[in-house]
Amino acid sequence: MTNIHARVSFLHVPTEQEVTPDILKLWGKAQANLGFVPNVFRAQALNTGQFSAWWSYFNLLLNKEGFLPPVEREMVAVVVSNINRCVYCAVSHGAALRALLQADGQNPDLEGILAVNYRHAPLPERLHAMLDFAEKLTRTPEAMREEDLAPLRQHGLSDAQILELTQVIGMFNMTNRISSALGFVPNAEYHAAGRQEPDKR
Repeated sequence: MTNIHARVSFLHVPTEQEVTPDILKLWGKAQANLGFVPNVFRAQALNTGQFSAWWSYFNLLLNKEGFLPPVEREMVAVVVSNINRCVYCAVSHGAALRALLQADGQNPDLEGILAVNYRHAPLPERLHAMLDFAEKLTRTPEAMREEDLAPLRQHGLSDAQILELTQVIGMFNMTNRISSALGFVPNAEYHAAGRQEPDKR
């Protein structure tokens, strides 16, 4: 199959010979864990210090133990990235969400509904309130008011959870804009990841 994208980024993408040993180590770890190096790792390594700082915070918010379950943080990532029409993040985090849904015993097809219109997704009201908050902050940040926190608190979110939710939303709004502005291309592996196998019976 022909690769529809010849480039990973609109900018120069550094080679292994052009990056620091720390970046090479991170690329190697990704290769070992995922079977490939995410293109966002390659593209942002052009500015080593900034990439390292971004990854440290991103990894903390999305991959480490936090105040919200990982599957909920990925749902937020998918909804925000699709609102922003960010190709890289919508595709890559769609794959991550499908994997988490499968691991959680849920149908990975839920990711597709969340990507198009989360309001149609069969989710608890708590999650709908979180995604409503994510949508408003993404679309109209200037309109945010203290009362926007009320539905979150009504559904039992603590202040620490609200802060983490807001940080995840903010991280994806930033990363979506970087990825879209510079034409980051998602790895081909993301497209098939977490898809259900067809029933062969």
